[in-house]
Amino acid sequence: MNNMHRYRMVCTLSFGDIYGQIIVWLVVIFLSLASAMAMMGASRPIYALATVGLILVLSLPFLLFAFVTTLLNHIELKEVDPAAEARSTSSPVATQRPAQA
Repeated sequence: MNNMHRYRMVCTLSFGDIYGQIIVWLVVIFLSLASAMAMMGASRPIYALATVGLILVLSLPFLLFAFVTTLLNHIELKEVDPAAEARSTSSPVATQRPAQA
């Protein structure tokens, strides 16, 4: 743990990395709402509400798992050379402190 001050944690996550996951989840939600509307027309409102609730409850853990694993895959530890960091003190990144464990 003594050498952790020589590393910097960098997150390279961008919106494009999770864009597809958001689109797929929106498609699932709209399909569940469409099925609920179809059941509402068939005079079964309790089943319609239960269907939407069930789909939401079952799809949220998968969505959260996908988001968290994508985020964790984009966190990097980069080694920082102390001599190079001392030379580049003019950059705003050099004034930030690395994460402490």
